[in-house]
Amino acid sequence: MDHPYNFLRRLANVRIFRSVLIWGLINMNDWLPINKISETESLICFYHPQPVYPVHILLVPKQELRDLSQLEPRQSDFLQDLFLTVQSLITEFKLEEGGYRLILNGGEYQDFPQLHFHLTSGEPA
Repeated sequence: MDHPYNFLRRLANVRIFRSVLIWGLINMNDWLPINKISETESLICFYHPQPVYPVHILLVPKQELRDLSQLEPRQSDFLQDLFLTVQSLITEFKLEEGGYRLILNGGEYQDFPQLHFHLTSGEPA
């Protein structure tokens, strides 16, 4: 059986469904099948539903942004929130000593058509 994440990923490639999915993630995340770690005014953080790394956290903006090219300089508050949240997660999960990566995919490398960041640690499975 197909993982629900794969179904949602396919739906997200259709513009109208992407908007609905992002709205749901932002406004109804307590109802979605995600394992939420934290939430701020501008982003939500949760464990990746199909992790590739031992620690694999997704950080998703609450604003609908397809990719990094849609982020504007006036949105510097979001970037500050993102980096403060990443720093907090690094401390919370004690990633400093073992190492970590903050990954941003775009274009053909981006599975889900919404700007998101991967905070990972460990070797890929």
